[in-house]
Amino acid sequence: MSGKNRFTSRAERIAVVGAGLSGAVIARELAEAGHEVDVFDMRAHVAGNCHTERDRETGVMVHVYGPHIFHTDDREVWDYVNRFQTFMPYKNRVKTTVNGQVYSLPINLHTINQFFGKAFRPDEARAFIADLADGSISNPKTFEEQALRFVGRELYEAFLEGYTQKQWGCSPTELPSSILKRLPLRFNYEDNYFFHKYQGMPQHGYTDMISRILDHTNVAVHLETRFLRGRQSDFDFVFYSGPLDGYFDYEFGRLGYRTLDFERFTYEGDYQGCAVMNYADASVPYTRVTEHKHFSPWEDRTASVCYREFSRACGEDDVPYYPIRLVDDTQQLARYAARALEEHSVTFVGRLGTYRYLDMDVTVREALDTARRYLSARAGGDPMPAFLHPPVRPQDISSEHPVRLDSMTEGLRASL
Repeated sequence: MSGKNRFTSRAERIAVVGAGLSGAVIARELAEAGHEVDVFDMRAHVAGNCHTERDRETGVMVHVYGPHIFHTDDREVWDYVNRFQTFMPYKNRVKTTVNGQVYSLPINLHTINQFFGKAFRPDEARAFIADLADGSISNPKTFEEQALRFVGRELYEAFLEGYTQKQWGCSPTELPSSILKRLPLRFNYEDNYFFHKYQGMPQHGYTDMISRILDHTNVAVHLETRFLRGRQSDFDFVFYSGPLDGYFDYEFGRLGYRTLDFERFTYEGDYQGCAVMNYADASVPYTRVTEHKHFSPWEDRTASVCYREFSRACGEDDVPYYPIRLVDDTQQLARYAARALEEHSVTFVGRLGTYRYLDMDVTVREALDTARRYLSARAGGDPMPAFLHPPVRPQDISSEHPVRLDSMTEGLRASL
């Protein structure tokens, strides 16, 4: 940082690392406030893992790094993304293949009746599942325990065990119970995977939307450019949405991520009749097949582009998709969080910067809050915390780095 007081009325020069949703929204908000913003991204395109592009062979809008469906109850966030792109109605109706049969997800009344060969009414199905559930598990700690307490062994083994093993690369007995809390169980025939008020897809794709967010005279985008820590002094402030461990050159080793491999193929016609078909059997090596023309149902495409999706551990040269966050990762993560608190004039944001799984709407909300917090701090002469949404609790920070706990506590308070 320069020696000048950054809490002056002058326009500041700000670096934003990452041209995905987090970086784009922060850059736009600060640019509209009069600051000069440089956005850096190592890829040849903006939008990060949300990147979409037209397939030349079929004309289908392809979600290059896997499908992203926008859903939220946050009206301000919904209005914000619609400011830059028209969102078309879209409901995510997922199917799953189990032992040669196709079922609806999430597990609902139709799934239950079909799987057990019944014709239950809602109250009957609820009582039936209650009898199957393992009531002896009063305080589930693992994914498996939560599932057994939730739906019983038969549904768990059919729909959850094999898929989870493939998705996370480890036994469900090693995963925390909190993961399963994201999955609903319904006693009606509703098969919309999400339950949020606002759901849709950008008419011309996410890359077009994020390009529009970044389209401001005060924003300069630098693609295929790595931001090095040594450049921090060239800017008044840095917002970093890249990998937290990468910022520190993996000083304490690499944090655990899962990555995805895609086996692309085209099909003349309709390959599977839906956008997402999961494969829950452990014997099937891929987790799902996505058919991308179904993500744009308002378009009329004859041919299809499909991806078979394989999940595996993320290597050094792979694209990180989502953090594993096993219990054993806590100490390593805490050391990185402590190192981040030693930095000055840097705030870590987004899925990679805070090592947290984030839906897109939460990403936009946190980016808006971060930009507004920065503008407020600048106006009031207050410090900007390293994290507004810390990856660990203050008490989990390594004793080797007992610094700036006030900033971590402040970040926790800001996230409430």
